[in-house]
Amino acid sequence: MSDGKPQIIIKHVHKGGGAAHHGGGWKIAYADFMTAMMAFFLVMWLLSISSPKQREGIAEHFRMPLRVAMNGGDKASLSASMIPGGGADPMHVEGEVKFSETTSEDEADASRLADMKRRLEELIEKSPMFQQFRSQILIDITTEGLRLQIVDTENRPMFELASARVVPHMRTILRELGPALNGLPNKITLSGHTDAIVYTNGDKSYGNWELSADRANASRRELVIGGMTEGKVLRVIGLADSMHLDKAEPRSPINRRISIILLNHRTQERIERENSVEPMGTRIGKISSANAGAVAVPAGTSLVAARANAVPR
Repeated sequence: MSDGKPQIIIKHVHKGGGAAHHGGGWKIAYADFMTAMMAFFLVMWLLSISSPKQREGIAEHFRMPLRVAMNGGDKASLSASMIPGGGADPMHVEGEVKFSETTSEDEADASRLADMKRRLEELIEKSPMFQQFRSQILIDITTEGLRLQIVDTENRPMFELASARVVPHMRTILRELGPALNGLPNKITLSGHTDAIVYTNGDKSYGNWELSADRANASRRELVIGGMTEGKVLRVIGLADSMHLDKAEPRSPINRRISIILLNHRTQERIERENSVEPMGTRIGKISSANAGAVAVPAGTSLVAARANAVPR
């Protein structure tokens, strides 16, 4: 140092221990893998022993944002947002859910009516009593519901000539159908039809309109006597010869018929709404002290129908 020469320091690096340290790294990776596998199999085992309700709760826990969960917010499945907890969905249109529910209800209603149609057809085919009248009973599905029509024939009328008195075989048909119509909660309408032959009996105030209404109401009474719930009837109407079954021959006996419609829920709701509203014009028919014999006309029901409903049972 005194002679002014720089001091040289030499460092020796020993490399022998590095290889041993590198060779143990795989153990950590293997331990991580085994831990992950254990966690995976544990989750699978827990899911296998959990009930569907518990699994739904677990899934909801992972779908719900932490802040929403801590604040007791709605489930993600109840949110209208496309991003849970992220505000309103800009693509969401009000009424979509309602439309879906309505469509589902329509399908279920149509299925019930189709099943009822099948049951009625089986009843008519298998019952010895119905088989002899099979040609006089028509069943189909319309936009209003399940329609069952009992038609007249030239040799086998349903009512006495120019009268609303039910003949024995028609009475039997109606009383047998009564309990069958109770198979569904759907309500019904009854309508009476005549042919185009003008009814004349010396009374100008009583014609085909009145006769068809009285026949429809007489049919209602027989259904109720047979066991049908009286509250199932929403309307009893007379349509005279305004709706021919045989349009080519208006005077054909087949046009004389009783039509019973087991209503689908859409038509039933519409008629119930109409019946619940009282237009000003119907106030004329209200019973008053000055006119105790007048009849209150339900909204949406023809005057002929109201007259039919007023006939004593």
